[in-house]
Amino acid sequence: MIEHIVLLKLKEGVTKAQTQALHDGLIALKEKGSIPGIESVTAGYNNSPEGKENGFTWGFTVRFTDLTARDAYLPHPDHKELSTTLLRPLVDDVLVFDYES
Repeated sequence: MIEHIVLLKLKEGVTKAQTQALHDGLIALKEKGSIPGIESVTAGYNNSPEGKENGFTWGFTVRFTDLTARDAYLPHPDHKELSTTLLRPLVDDVLVFDYES
């Protein structure tokens, strides 16, 4: 399994409806089935009491079956469209961290 973790520094004024639309779009990538190997998608706002989020307030994880599935997802047109229309307009910065579990 590959855990693809994406943390977002949201722009001022981004609403919960906007982050929900992004989350729904990510779920749709899995449900549509055009990108094989997506096992699960989870997302949410940071709620850690540690105060170490460094401005990253919302994030999501996409779990892939393997490296091949993750590598097919990254350049896929559906992923690119989601990034352009639903993600980039909301963020000032993005942090991506992947690991194999």
